[in-house]
Amino acid sequence: MLNSIIVMGRLTADPELRTTGSGLSVTSFTVAVDRGYARTGEERKTDFIPVVAWRSTADFVTKYFRKGSMIAVQGSLQTRNYEDKSGNKRVAFEIIADQVSFCGSKAESGTYGNEANNVSSYNNSSVDDFSTVVDDDDLPF
Repeated sequence: MLNSIIVMGRLTADPELRTTGSGLSVTSFTVAVDRGYARTGEERKTDFIPVVAWRSTADFVTKYFRKGSMIAVQGSLQTRNYEDKSGNKRVAFEIIADQVSFCGSKAESGTYGNEANNVSSYNNSSVDDFSTVVDDDDLPF
């Protein structure tokens, strides 16, 4: 089976780095992605895709990306079931980022900082997979 998704768009807010109780870095952010089509007489619509990045990928995103930055995210789609405050069952969809990349120029996306001059993407494939999170209390949701 294959669960792979790639999106490219702009960050809707500055990503903020958080740390779980066991010290894992995590950030959540939303990517605004324009649809590739528009109905006649209508403006093109935008989808707002939630993304979660863990460990060094989270560190990379929070260090080099800001609101409005163009970003490409490759990862897997994850669903979560939960109950809202009214007791209604809900389903949340989000991308778990495996790799993130810069898109666009420095002038377009803002200043990345001197360290990013030679960095164009970050691949999390060398980092342990999510099975290392043993305690659900470490998860930010």
